[in-house]
Amino acid sequence: MNDHIIIEDLLLRCIVGINPEERVKEQDVVLNISLHADLHQAAQTDDIADTIDYKKLKVEIRGFVEASSFFLIEKLASEVARICLKRPQVERVIVRLDKPGALRFARSVAVEIDRCREDFAT
Repeated sequence: MNDHIIIEDLLLRCIVGINPEERVKEQDVVLNISLHADLHQAAQTDDIADTIDYKKLKVEIRGFVEASSFFLIEKLASEVARICLKRPQVERVIVRLDKPGALRFARSVAVEIDRCREDFAT
């Protein structure tokens, strides 16, 4: 599958981190999401019903992330992947989550996860 819809540099704010000060003040996180899906039908019909409505997906992700308060960016990235995979067209998702300023002298710390529906089949 070589078709992707990519959401780049989605800047959101949430509580995330293990240190006491990170549990009080919201911090920036930056999401890059690659949605792997078969886009042939949408390319033929030019109909939003045949693809992933990425605006609706963004709204759902934003609401979830802004209300979250995880300790680890790994967990937050995994939950974003789970949201994406609820869409029946999404076969696989790669989520990169950056936390700018998490380390002194580093622009950002990031995790990148690659998930498919079977990863959440428990």
